[in-house]
Amino acid sequence: MFKKLVSSRKQKGPSALSTLERLHETLEMLEKKEHVLQKKITAEFEKAKDYTKLKNKKAAIQCLKKKKLYEAQIEQIGNFQLRVHDQMIMLEGTKATTDTIDALKTGSAAMKSLQKSLSVDNIDKTMEHVNEQSENMKQIQESLAASVGVAADFDEDELEAELEELEGEELEEKLLQPPSAIPAVQMPVSQHPQSANGRHTSDVDELAALQAELAL
Repeated sequence: MFKKLVSSRKQKGPSALSTLERLHETLEMLEKKEHVLQKKITAEFEKAKDYTKLKNKKAAIQCLKKKKLYEAQIEQIGNFQLRVHDQMIMLEGTKATTDTIDALKTGSAAMKSLQKSLSVDNIDKTMEHVNEQSENMKQIQESLAASVGVAADFDEDELEAELEELEGEELEEKLLQPPSAIPAVQMPVSQHPQSANGRHTSDVDELAALQAELAL
């Protein structure tokens, strides 16, 4: 988060960037010092235990005093860290507020610019132009769909009257037609006469052929 904020500060100006960098460096320094003091507290506490085991009460008390001094310094460093964090939070909040105001100003300017191009008069003129173009296109399409040549001269009423006349004539012809005659029943033809006739024809042909050979 700090890197993003620093990056934004670089874009806005060196003063904000310098302030945030200094606060961040101070915070890191305080954290390192706190870590060192914590090590010293642990070391003095261990020494106090060792001196206690050796029955050296005076040395043990000195170690505990140093431990208390280090703990007081750590408490003071903690207060410093809270102040630094508070300052960074205030700067971040101020930056967010400033960015929001700048964005609102930019949006307001953009809205004003758009409203100039979207006035009521301009909208009415645009809609009028659109309607005019639509009407022109409709007329063009109707013109292209209209009949031309011989088909344009046809009278629809006349064609309807002629169609009705044809339908009347067809109905009259159907009414004047006589009832159809009953078809005669065809009797089955015997196969024997046909066989005999066929055999007779074959005999005549053979006789004629024989007579022709004798004549030769």
